[in-house]
Amino acid sequence: MPYNLIDGKAIANQIKTEIAGEVAEIIAKGGKRPHLAVIIVGHDGGSEAYVAHKAKSCEQVGFRSTTIAFEDTVGESELLKEIDSLNNNADVDGFIVQLPLPKHISEQKIIEAIDYRKDVDGFHPINVGKMSIGLPSYVSATPAGILELLKRYDIATAGKNCVVIGRSNIVGKPVAMLLMQKAYPGDATVTICHSRTKNLKEICREADIIIAALGRPEFLTADMVKEGAVVIDVGTTRVPSEQTKSGFRLCGDVKFDEVAPKCSYITPVPGGVGPMTIVSLLRNTLLAAKKEIYPT
Repeated sequence: MPYNLIDGKAIANQIKTEIAGEVAEIIAKGGKRPHLAVIIVGHDGGSEAYVAHKAKSCEQVGFRSTTIAFEDTVGESELLKEIDSLNNNADVDGFIVQLPLPKHISEQKIIEAIDYRKDVDGFHPINVGKMSIGLPSYVSATPAGILELLKRYDIATAGKNCVVIGRSNIVGKPVAMLLMQKAYPGDATVTICHSRTKNLKEICREADIIIAALGRPEFLTADMVKEGAVVIDVGTTRVPSEQTKSGFRLCGDVKFDEVAPKCSYITPVPGGVGPMTIVSLLRNTLLAAKKEIYPT
């Protein structure tokens, strides 16, 4: 069947234009320019590229952005001190600590040290808890981006059978929670699958919507997908490639060429969920600047 490509890049640009318009309005009324800060530790290539992309996106929408870089030898206490400083900096509306962190630093401790009112990544237990019971909160960027794509492409979710492959705290669990909520997109019947799931192929074949978020390149194959399914590919694994200058390419969790012909809608990698993740972070920062979720 002819499939529809879900163009995350185009939707992200559309949202950036909407955010830029709001920022211009705030400034025109004498308000403060939204300010996002990012802490990055070490020199992971993927993280550095992502952080540079965030800074560029901030510029595009009229935000101020600050990047604070540490070597991977930084101590946990020094990092916590920097977080405390950002928590107390009235000019910074929201900030994130780019993950992963070096092994000697506890990610959970770092996440919990961030003031939940500035936690625009939506990883703090308070935001996760509020999101899971349907209260206003900062929703983590990738799940928020996925829902926005479903919404902007008018993809029906009510009563649909949705399978999420992957149970991470960053994507799998929150996206499953959001798709169960009494809202649109939502009202779906959700099954979470993972490495221990039995009969995975059979479960996937029953799905109207599949969200592949397990980080295993080309894991989802055509024999796991029914005709007309909607497939959202969250995977972004760097795999070696002789075709690119960098020597690698981004590969999704879906074997795109063989799965796409069976789909009604499918996201590509790159250009699908990826651009939406950054735009969702910008949206959370705007909400933080406007004090819409946590009024002070």
